[in-house]
Parts: sequence; C-alpha cells; structure tokens
Amino acid sequence: MKRATLSHSLLNIVLVFIESALTLLLRLDGELRKSAYPLAKQGTVVCLRLYLPHVQVYATFSYKGVLLDADLPIGRSEPDVIINAYSLQVLSAIATHDSESTEKLQIRGESVQVQLVKQFITQLGIGSLIQGIIRKLKNDDNAVRPSQTELQEKQNNYKRRISEQQTQINTLTTKNRELETTVKELHSKQKTFMIISAVMTVIAIAAIIAAVAM
Repeated sequence: MKRATLSHSLLNIVLVFIESALTLLLRLDGELRKSAYPLAKQGTVVCLRLYLPHVQVYATFSYKGVLLDADLPIGRSEPDVIINAYSLQVLSAIATHDSESTEKLQIRGESVQVQLVKQFITQLGIGSLIQGIIRKLKNDDNAVRPSQTELQEKQNNYKRRISEQQTQINTLTTKNRELETTVKELHSKQKTFMIISAVMTVIAIAAIIAAVAM
C-alpha cells in the first residue's frame, strides 16, 4: 500500500514537470499551438497507456494548455483517444518529429481526433523547445538592438537639440549684454541728472540771495 502511494505521488510530481514543459513549449512554438488548438476546442481527452514501465496517464487539452493527470477527468466516463505504446516508442516519436515513428503508435479513437493527436505528437518535441527559445532570443535581441537608421535618427535628434540649446544660450547671452548696456546707460543718465539738479539748486540759491541783498 505504501509502495503504491509512493509510486502515485512520484508519478504526480513527474506529471507536474512534464505539464510545465508542455506549457513552455506551447508558449514558444506557434506551430505547436496551432496543432493543439482543434484539440483544445473540443476538450479532447487522451489516455496514454505506457509499458515498461506500466503507467496510465490522461491528457486533457484546453485553452490553458495540456493538463496531465493519473485519473480520468471528472465528468468523463471514457477518453476520446487511447494510445497504447512502449515508453521508448513514445520518446522516439517525440524526440525525432518523425511521422513514421508516430504512425507506429497504436492510437484508437474517432478518426479526425486521432489524426489531430498524431499531428500534435509529430509537432511536439525537444527540438521545438530549443528552436522556440532560439527564435525568442533572436526576436528579443532584435527588439532591444535598434537599427542603423534608428541610431542615425537619434543622433540627428541629439544634434538638433544641442543646436537649439546653443542658439537659446547665444540669444540669452545677447539679451543679457543688452540689459547690462541699458543699466549702464541708466546709471550714467541718473548721475548726469543729479549733477544738473545740484547745479540748478546752487544757481537758484545764489539768485535768491542776490535778490534779497538788493
């Protein structure tokens, strides 16, 4: 009983890792998503019966991905497609992307769904993951690295901004000099006015004194 519980727990852990890998594959590989879409639309349930070791797994296709479980999903009395094969046969079909390897698998079910499952298995594989990661890295690199035209345009914008700022600085410098000249002129006029006022005051006082003396 303990051995059976341990095996079931270990199987669930393995299924979680495989399910995560499938989710990553579906995210990176557009062609794989296309092959999985008809199965997800129908909510197809696939029963995978493996030999050596003897394992039975249920794969449910949905818009969230491929859900793996050791038991038949609730509400389903039987799977739509059943695959009987040795573990090495399944691994070979997945690893090689070879349609001949996929055809060797014993797949039973409605003909259209069986064909869709075969297309999915053929598209699935480690190569898809590697290719998807490479494509994503290339796309990210192209997205981060600007083109030569964009770089040239940015340089021209920087030069234009620097030129505009330099023009503004020159204009402000000229206005500042004009203001300094105006202030100096006002100071000079004020000094002259004060001198004239003082002279006029002295003359007025002298005139008043002379008038009184007469």
